[in-house]
Amino acid sequence: MQSLFQILMLLLDVVWFFIIAHVIMSWLINFQVLNLRQPLVAQIWDGLNRLLEPIYSRIRQFLPNMGGIDLAPLVALIAVYALRIVLANNAGFFYSY
Repeated sequence: MQSLFQILMLLLDVVWFFIIAHVIMSWLINFQVLNLRQPLVAQIWDGLNRLLEPIYSRIRQFLPNMGGIDLAPLVALIAVYALRIVLANNAGFFYSY
């Protein structure tokens, strides 16, 4: 069970990294530091959007319209962190078996 716990924590770390990378990349694109006409940038951006948009769209269903501010990545980060806390607090349960 310890390996299952470690795999779940690893997956949550990867999701955390993807969300942070998506947020930073969106800022760099909006401030015109990165250009979507560059093929590598466009591919990375498209890949991150394809991975994270299903998560964000479900969160956006419950969030009120904030104008131009998208709080879905923040809520997703909080959810990932909360899952990490729940798993870490219940790690003793996994180790007892």
